[in-house]
Order: sequence, then structure tokens, then C-alpha cells
Amino acid sequence: MLNNHHVLTVGLTISFALLLSGCSSQKSGSGKLADKQEFTVGVSSELSTVDLSKTTSVQTFEVLNNVDEGLYRIGKNSKINNALATKTKVFKDGLQYTFNLRKGAKWSNGDPVTAKDFVYSWRRTVNPKTASQYGYLFSGIKNADAIQSNKKSPNTLGIKADGNYKLVVTLEKKIPYFKLLLGFPLFFPQNQKVVEKFGNKYGTSSSDITYNGPFKLTKWNGTGMTWTLAKNAKYWDKKHVKLDKLHYQVTKDPSTGYNQFKTDKLQYVGLSGVLAKNLKNNKDLVTRETSSCYYLAFNQKKKLFKNLKIREAISMSINRDQLTKKILGDGSFNSQSFVSKGLAINPKTGKDFTATTAKPDSLKYNPSQAKVLWKQGLKELGIKSMSFTLLSSDEFAQKQVSEYLQSQLEKNLPGLKVHLSNIPFQTLLARQKSHNYQVTMGDWYADFADPITFLNILTSGNPSNVPQWSNKEYDRLIKASSTTDAGNQDKRFDDLTKAQNILLNNQGVTPLYQSASKNLLSSKVKGIIYNTAGATYNYKNVYVIK
Repeated sequence: MLNNHHVLTVGLTISFALLLSGCSSQKSGSGKLADKQEFTVGVSSELSTVDLSKTTSVQTFEVLNNVDEGLYRIGKNSKINNALATKTKVFKDGLQYTFNLRKGAKWSNGDPVTAKDFVYSWRRTVNPKTASQYGYLFSGIKNADAIQSNKKSPNTLGIKADGNYKLVVTLEKKIPYFKLLLGFPLFFPQNQKVVEKFGNKYGTSSSDITYNGPFKLTKWNGTGMTWTLAKNAKYWDKKHVKLDKLHYQVTKDPSTGYNQFKTDKLQYVGLSGVLAKNLKNNKDLVTRETSSCYYLAFNQKKKLFKNLKIREAISMSINRDQLTKKILGDGSFNSQSFVSKGLAINPKTGKDFTATTAKPDSLKYNPSQAKVLWKQGLKELGIKSMSFTLLSSDEFAQKQVSEYLQSQLEKNLPGLKVHLSNIPFQTLLARQKSHNYQVTMGDWYADFADPITFLNILTSGNPSNVPQWSNKEYDRLIKASSTTDAGNQDKRFDDLTKAQNILLNNQGVTPLYQSASKNLLSSKVKGIIYNTAGATYNYKNVYVIK
């Protein structure tokens, strides 16, 4: 999932970061509840559409995870908790699931939440007319791939309502991480009446949608720099929701955010590397690790960037250790991988997935070899110099990174001129989706704790394949991992390892770093659950003490 989107025992060891256990009593070991149950979060970019079928943004999925709810809710210690599902039965060797749904759950407009809302939502997402960039996550559910290839009707998807409160899902093959998917907002229900009422406006403002989760999105006009999550009076478990309001404020300058934290205008805010170093002993400092990869994507439909030597030269001109330690300084690190470190363990070796994949020379800083490859690449292209525009967001950290890349590349590659274009996040997403760029800063955050969440997006034709890179052997390996080899953990991980090696050796994307963040969180705010993969924040049990 693009940035501003667990307990699973299938041979994986899952890395996660959680803190601050929830509490629903009026008094806890941390103190009495404050009279005003509100706090404000500073975020670095605007909110994009809250249409769960169409968004790809980490920040939007965070909101959806708190204003909506699906069959399961991912809780403390990444435990899969029942939400709208009260009972799950698995049949036919893991190929059929039956879910008994909670009676009495309602949408914020008063409509009942039923099995038909799940059927409608899933069919809408996989329908090619919806143009969901995330529809591929339904692969493995009966007929999902055929539907998205326009070979079958969305009505043939392997999901059906057996009355109002029983849902039956049929798979074509076992999906090892299926229950984790069901806790991800993409698989949440949608109210058909509301979607059809608002049409193209659905999800473009807080009033053009309805909600079934702990909170409702309010005070968002689709482009604003502030929005609020307000307690949902129609939520089935509202008695355990203590927080009345959670306010969001876009704060692109960390120094401004820090000053607002000091004056208690913000209670949770991210820091720049410099601020984090200066505040390393602050009692409110919190480190958030992420299952992510920030990378350079070259538009490989353009002649200049089809040349592998050009891509390798650019990669070898970047000192990633200096970038992460000196420029970012927020705990981000040079993973030399597309799949994030700490996400999964290879069952054959017992080592982290990233430890068993290749680290090609092209990912190592080597300016002298970069010059050699650069000159060879230019000669093959029949040119003596090159210029391109590097497209990135206008967030503070991304401005710093893009300026550093500009300096490194122009310094190490003779005849190269790099122009910078830092634009609002929503505009960046639109440009990347339409491939309207030369070189761009891309990112991907794990949707669940398995390497496939990264590797899937770079298969040929995948809507999230920003660089439009394509490799037949890579596609074959990814397909085998989810079909012929899906039931064999060793073979499956061997497929995924080989696929990543092909990707990195061919510079399908150029990994830059795995991100982390340093934040200030008021000690009065308790109960946040944070996970490195999936919808990262669960605010259901948050409370504020005096």
C-alpha cells in the first residue's frame, strides 16, 4: 500500500511493533480518565478518497480501519479478533469459509449491516469498471482473476449471502494469509444504497459516505488540511469506545509540529531526524518501525530508462547509508531489499527473508563503477548527456530525500541534470497511477505479513506497478507461489526468493530505504495499537487521562 497502505502461524515469524495496551475502565493504573476525551494528531499529507475500493494510501486505510469494520479487527499483539463475525467455520480442506455475522450492527445512517453488504463490496472492488488498484488482493477467491480479466461477471465471485447474517466464501486455492486479509479495510462491507446514491462523489468528502466502525469521519471536504474522527453512536460496541474525537491536522514542517506539541495543540506528531536526535531523551519520544520500502521508479516505457546500465549507474551513485543516517536520521535504514526486513522468516533457512535474497552490486554505493556504467549506457543510447525530472511529494522528509538524490546524482554522473518536482500527495498518486512521470519516488507498505504483499505489485500489468517493469520469469514465479507451490512452504518461499533476486538484479525498482519514524506522543494518550503491516493504527480503545 502506498504511504501518504499479525498472528499467522504458517511458517512465518512476524515482526510487529505494538505499544500502549488498551483500557476501558474509568480509572486505570495510568490515572483517571480526562473529562475531555479528545486529542489531535499531526500528519504529513492530505487525506485521499475514503472509497475503500479505490484508495491505495496508508493514511486513508488508517482512517478506514477506524471508521469502518469488517469480519475481524486486528488487535493487540496482532491478534485477529472477531468483529462483525461471531463464528467462523472452515470446510473442504480450507477452500470454503462460513461466517456467522453479528446481529444488531448498524451503519451510521441506521441501516443494518448484513451479509449482502460484504457481497456488494467485494463484487464492486473486483469489477473492472471500478478500476480498483487493489483488486488483485482478491486473487484466490473463486473467479476473482477471471472477473478482473473481463472473462466472468462480478456476480460469479466466490462470495454469497445465506440470509442476512451468514456469509459463505469459496476459494480456488488455499490462501495462507486469508484471515489477515479479512482484517484489512479492502475487505470491509459497503452500503450499496449509499454508494449508488452518491455515485462518483462517493468517498470524496465525509458527508458522501456512511460508516459502521467505532468512529465517523467528519469535517472533511475532500481537499482540506484537517478532519476529525467522531465517536459513532450507532456502533455495535460503542460502550467500549472512550474517545469522543480524534482530530487530524496536516503539518508538513516538523518544526511547526514540534512547537505545536510543546503548546499542547498537538498530542502526537512526527519529528525530523535533527529534532529526533536533539530529543532522544524526551520521555514522550516513540519510535515506529514500518514494513515498507521507499524506492526510485523509472518509467520503463521511456527509451532512456529501458537501459539497464543507466538504471544501475543511478543506483550505484546513491550513498544509502548517508541518506538514512545523516539526511533522514529517523531510524530508517538501508535494507538493500524491496521486501521489508523483519516481515517474514524463510522456513527452510530460519533466517529473515531479506537475508536469503541477493544483494546485487548495483545496490551498493560505488561512484567510480557508476561512472563507467553511465558512460556505457549513454553510448548505447547514442547521447552524451541526459536530464530528467524527479517527481516526489511535498512532504518535508521527501523534499529532503529528493534534494539529496539530486545532489548525489549530479555529482557522480557526468552530464546529468536532475530537476525536482515536489507536489501534493494526492496529485503524486494520480501522476504515478497514470505513469505521467520520468523518474519518481515510490513507496510500498505491507498490507499483511508475507513477502507476496510487496512482490505482487511488480507483476506485469498490476495496477500498482508504477515503473511498468515486466519480466516473464518473475511473473511465472509469483504465479507458482500462489498456485502449484502454494501448499508447500519451502517451494513457495524459494519462488519468492528467486523472484526478488530477478527484480533486484534487473533494477525493476531501485530500493532506497526501509522507513521508520520518531514521534512525540503525549503521555496522557493511552491505548493506541500500532502494527507495522496492514492498517497500522487501531484507535478503538484509546483514552485520555488527566
